[in-house]
Amino acid sequence: MERKIYQFEDLPEQAKAAVVRAPEGPAHLQRIGVILNTRSHHNKDRVPNYGGRENVSIARPQTRRDIAIALAEFAEQGIGLLVISGGDGTVRDVLTMGQAVFGDNWPQLAVLPRGKTNALNVDLGSPRDFSLAQAIASFEDSETGKRVTRRPLAVSVEGSEDPPMLGFIFGAGAFALGVEAGQDAHRAGFFNSIAVGVTSAWGVVQALFGSDTNVWRRGAQMKLDYLPSGEPMPHSRHGDPERRTLILASTLTTMPLDIKLFGKGQGDIRLLILDAPRRRVLFSVPAILAGWHPEWLAGAGLHHLSAKGFAITLDAPFILDGEHFPAGSYRVEQGPELTFVAG
Repeated sequence: MERKIYQFEDLPEQAKAAVVRAPEGPAHLQRIGVILNTRSHHNKDRVPNYGGRENVSIARPQTRRDIAIALAEFAEQGIGLLVISGGDGTVRDVLTMGQAVFGDNWPQLAVLPRGKTNALNVDLGSPRDFSLAQAIASFEDSETGKRVTRRPLAVSVEGSEDPPMLGFIFGAGAFALGVEAGQDAHRAGFFNSIAVGVTSAWGVVQALFGSDTNVWRRGAQMKLDYLPSGEPMPHSRHGDPERRTLILASTLTTMPLDIKLFGKGQGDIRLLILDAPRRRVLFSVPAILAGWHPEWLAGAGLHHLSAKGFAITLDAPFILDGEHFPAGSYRVEQGPELTFVAG
């Protein structure tokens, strides 16, 4: 289902006026805030184990507004660690709503992979069963606890002064169809990397053997320009120059199933763009996903690009971390540098 862009005018005054207190004392004495999404797939009937510690606060928000209020309370408590228990969509909501609260003063973060999809957790290299107790122990151990820095994508409506949405995987065209198919895979009992594999294979089959009227081959109308230069992104001679079959952008370095969607040496925002569903390219998909990226791919319409940012105008919904958002004109740039406790 397509969702509306975040309604920041409804942001509670408590969040906008929050005072961010600096963490006090050594790590084992600092406060820890937990956002627990009770609707996340693996949080059902799960009680977080934090050893009954008095410096842990757990919030179970039901709406984005609730998230903002909980984060404001955590900020005023001076938390040193913010734990997000949920999937990629929960992370997106917490980071987006947290901008008004934390600004440039984010605490360290940890993600407990409890959703149907947990691509960020794969990239961070955290254990699949990463627990609250493990996250706290890693946070308190500055010598052996693993830290990873990442910058999310910042997706803003062109011309709007609202804060951007923050997420890690942006996609449109056939990628949006893949997410819809992924929901079907979830209902069939496939989750995480298995769901990615199932839906990817189904999409390739549809694009290979479907007619030109098949939705998997149709793509979407897109205008793509580099930021800040405004230079148009390359388009091969294949297909309608006003359309693309697929675009995928991310700041992650490792994808689920360790598939090599991006080429070596891509930095900042990494992009994969397919101009048209040419069968020569689609038959090569298994090799491409294993890391085979010959030079002829760009001429055949499959581009591996890097960008500081880009502008996109499209006539169909896009996906940000598993959720659909409406067509329109957007800027996709890099968000704040965040530090994650990863095990």
